[in-house]
Amino acid sequence: MSGIRSTGVRAALFAAPLLLGLLGTAAAPAGAVGSHTSHPDKSLTCRGKGVDPDALVRHRTEIVINAPLRTVWKLQTDVERWPSWQTPVETVERLDHGPFRKGSAFRWTTPIPPNPSTPATSLDITSTVQQIKRNSCIRWTGPAIGEGLRIEGVHVWNFTKVKGGVRVSTEETHTGAQVEADVPTATKLLREGLEAWLRDLKSAAEARAHNRPH
Repeated sequence: MSGIRSTGVRAALFAAPLLLGLLGTAAAPAGAVGSHTSHPDKSLTCRGKGVDPDALVRHRTEIVINAPLRTVWKLQTDVERWPSWQTPVETVERLDHGPFRKGSAFRWTTPIPPNPSTPATSLDITSTVQQIKRNSCIRWTGPAIGEGLRIEGVHVWNFTKVKGGVRVSTEETHTGAQVEADVPTATKLLREGLEAWLRDLKSAAEARAHNRPH
């Protein structure tokens, strides 16, 4: 699973796969995170596979990053370095070796503060890449487990060259008794987590592209 994140107050609902699909929309202004309906008519895909079509908790969003595609792709797929640019990610461990590819798996942790449904806990997430196309898309899936909480996530990412840089689009779904007990709150947390992820990716990629600290 890959999308559960802590945000501000930041309880992070995470769905593991990176899922990015073909968006027919115009690119959002550079720097802006463009949110889409939580239940879009057409989901993002990677090699023909998308998020869970039956999930009640879902969100899709995108951003334009002023950096080369190779820089954005490297940051996103070099998962062991996520903690260097994503504060909510505490630890990451690759469970395989070599290039990031179909079948690659990684275990990562992120804290979640207390909320009305669950106590403060740390999410232990194991994500497995199910589909990938270099410099184009990724889809991963897996569980996020914490005290009193289990979420099954599917996460898709798409990377598209546009004027001014790269449009990164992402969509994620969550299923599980805890998130389905309060769909509006779970959806809000997912939205906040995905948008924070995109802002962090933009900041890190643009800093690297322009050789400035981020």
